[in-house]
Order: sequence, then structure tokens, then C-alpha cells
Amino acid sequence: MIAVISLFVVITLSILVTRIATIALVHTGLSRQIARFQARSAFSGAGFTTEESERVVGHPVRRRIVLLLMLLGNAGFVTAVSSLILTFVDTGDSTTLGWRLVSLIVGLACLWTIASSAWVDRKLSDLITRALERFTDLDVRDYASLMQLADGHRLVEKIVADGHWLTERTLADCQIWDEGVVVLGVRRSDGTYLGAPNGQTRIVAGDVLILYGKAEALKALDARAQTVRGYVQHKEAVLAHDAVQEREQDLDPVAQTA
Repeated sequence: MIAVISLFVVITLSILVTRIATIALVHTGLSRQIARFQARSAFSGAGFTTEESERVVGHPVRRRIVLLLMLLGNAGFVTAVSSLILTFVDTGDSTTLGWRLVSLIVGLACLWTIASSAWVDRKLSDLITRALERFTDLDVRDYASLMQLADGHRLVEKIVADGHWLTERTLADCQIWDEGVVVLGVRRSDGTYLGAPNGQTRIVAGDVLILYGKAEALKALDARAQTVRGYVQHKEAVLAHDAVQEREQDLDPVAQTA
């Protein structure tokens, strides 16, 4: 039975470590999805080579977090496997094999429920954030709240393909802000980054755009081709955004008292 308990302890600590690392990576500017993937990848030693991984390695704070995860992961998995083997090896314990198996299944189910609980995630995130603010010099910011990623709004990266509606046009020509889409940055294929680009910035194939807007507007823009139909879709998107702005204006308490 001691082996079962030790296995639960190892798994619980593994979940807690990856959760702390995920939140720490989020506070460096990564999205929660990318941060979770990179934390689990580093902890498990999977070693995925992706563009997101390069962004982690190229950032000094993220690199330290990932290095620590790799060290903890190597030690943790060896311990977990050892505990799992001991669970089903006859060590003289009077506990039957069936009871040990039931205890293992029930315990793992409880851990999975806790790990996937949104309420636990919120409470743990708040606790970890306060701890990071107090005990580390990490620049702790809640970027999701800062960008107001609510009410259908998203922050995404879009790779501009050859033949896309945006290709070989300036931002002033595209006027995608009239659709409710804001370009926060442009990363060129050679690694050059343009922050807060102006209307004269020309978009070319291979650029990576950091876009902010409603999910449906971003999705429509992503699929738009450089055809007559693409220009029609732009006009339709502008009209749809104007309607949204009118509704928001009606709900704005400041506008109503002006």
C-alpha cells in the first residue's frame, strides 16, 4: 500500500510542477495552450521541435523554466515507474492485489478530476501568481486579462500565404481595422519584428501577423483569398463590424450619459 501512496504523491507533484510551469510561461507572454504544451513536453522529455519551442529557448526566463522542468521530469518519471512496479510486486504486504488495483484506479481518477477542474485551475493560478510576484523577479502579468480575451475575442498568429488577400498590400490598403481586427505586430521571414506597425507597412508572403479581434472575424480573414470574392467579403465584414459597434455603443453606459 505504501507503493500506491508513493505513486499518488509522485503524480500529484508532477501535475503541480507542470501547472506552476505553465502559469509561469503564460506570464512571460505565451498563450495558455502553447505554455501548457511546452511545459508538458519539457517535463516528459518528449522534445518536440516547433516554432514555439524556438521561442521558448530564445527567451532567457522561459529557458530557465524549461531547464528546471527537464531536470524534475527525468527524476520524477523514474520514481513513478519504480513505484508502479512496487505496487504489483508481492512485498509481504497483506493487502490483496485486487484492493491495490482498485485503490490505484480510484486515486488516479480523483487526481484526473482535480487536474481537469476549471475551479481548481483558477484558484491554483491565483495562488501561484501571488507566489511568483512575492518570491521571484519574474515579470508577472495576466496577458489574457490584459488583452481582454473575452466575449469571443482572441489573440492569434497568422502566417500569410502566397495568394492571400493581405499579400503584397499595405495595412492602409487592407483597412482590416474596419473589420474589428487589429495588427499588433509583424514578424518577417528573416526574424525581423515590427511592433505596432503603421499603415505603410507592407505585408508579404511568409510574414507572421499577431492579430487581435473576434474569433469569427479572424477566421473569416484567415480564409480570404486575393480574388474579387475576397474584396466582397471584406466589405461584408466591415458592415458586420459596424453593426456590432452600434450594439456595443447602445450598451455603453458612458455613451448613454454623454
